[in-house]
Amino acid sequence: MIFAAIYAIVIGIAMITQWTITIIRHEIPKPKDDPVSGRGSFDMAFHWTAEFLTALILIVAGISLISETTWSSKIYLVGTGMLIYTVINSPGFFAQQRKWSMVAMFAVIIILTIISLILVL
Repeated sequence: MIFAAIYAIVIGIAMITQWTITIIRHEIPKPKDDPVSGRGSFDMAFHWTAEFLTALILIVAGISLISETTWSSKIYLVGTGMLIYTVINSPGFFAQQRKWSMVAMFAVIIILTIISLILVL
């Protein structure tokens, strides 16, 4: 379970770091970047909320797995479920822009997520 714990913490920190850098650099997707979803201000606010909550729950889950709390596997399952959703949903934006390296990164993340999930179950 140590792999799953470290993986959850690393992914959670990476998500927060990625979005913080994107926001600071003002590289926020605009409606013209993704005409299908529009990515308006309300859409992005809800998206960020989901992403940051996912990241925070993953970090808490990883710490709880290391601490071997009684509720660690439950919160890990919630965080992993949230991560699986975002890893399936997010590549669409990059695929539409033909940024295949980003799509490949999400494929690697989902494979590692499934491996970590199997280890915890």
